[in-house]
Amino acid sequence: MNPHDYCQDKAAQSGSSFYYSFMFLPAERRRAITALYAFCREVDDVVDECHDPALAQSTLEWWRQEVERIYAGTPTHPVGQALQEVLGRFQLPREQLLEIIDGMAMDLTQTRYADFKALQLYCYRVASVVGLLAAEIFGYQDRRTLKYAHDLGMAFQLTNIIRDVGEDARRGRIYLPVDDLQRFGVPAKDLLEARHSDAFRELMAFQAGRAEHFYDQAFAQLPKIDRKAQRPGLVMAAIYRTLLREIAADGFQVLDRRTSLTPLRKVWLAGTTWFRG
Repeated sequence: MNPHDYCQDKAAQSGSSFYYSFMFLPAERRRAITALYAFCREVDDVVDECHDPALAQSTLEWWRQEVERIYAGTPTHPVGQALQEVLGRFQLPREQLLEIIDGMAMDLTQTRYADFKALQLYCYRVASVVGLLAAEIFGYQDRRTLKYAHDLGMAFQLTNIIRDVGEDARRGRIYLPVDDLQRFGVPAKDLLEARHSDAFRELMAFQAGRAEHFYDQAFAQLPKIDRKAQRPGLVMAAIYRTLLREIAADGFQVLDRRTSLTPLRKVWLAGTTWFRG
């Protein structure tokens, strides 16, 4: 299996909605974004699948070293090799790849966030930075597109947090800001024990409104000249925003289940969004 086949397999196995946003890209850009996505999956899996924090930290340090090897032209991992191959065509700053790893490392040391400002740093590192790198791969002419990419990444991560509240709580992580929990009168114990309440639904409606704000803000900042190039992000947004609204329509039943869209629906959303431009 060559490096790009490895990345393709990694992306396909994940079942992520991101995979559907790559479907219509030209081969060169598709290889690049798939390599970036595979990199994100590899470092995310370190945190989610390694139950020894010390081992996870050392593995993330290995990936930091692999990033240095990528830019030195000597990567050893298939994902690193795939990324190194696309650097000649796309400007992917080393610092941003390292910042993604820093974001994943936060999960090893921080399980609560005092307020939304604190949470924003985490969202920036694990999602907005990915959006900025993706914008480079998709291409843009107007630098305002980077503001769009930043805010769209924030919207995606907030959607993830809403979808995964129960699953994350069972892993000992609560991303909903502490001050929001207190404001709506929802104790952390309710999340850990999957206890639904009117207060919880009001809390989640507030979180969904925050995510919707970032979707709206992102779209407002996308220059018309770059809309066609940035269609993969718009495809992703169509899928994720539909998911967010499904969760809301279901009364935010996210403590003991995981809402998802069927692959067929994702394909339909991807196709209609892409060809609508």
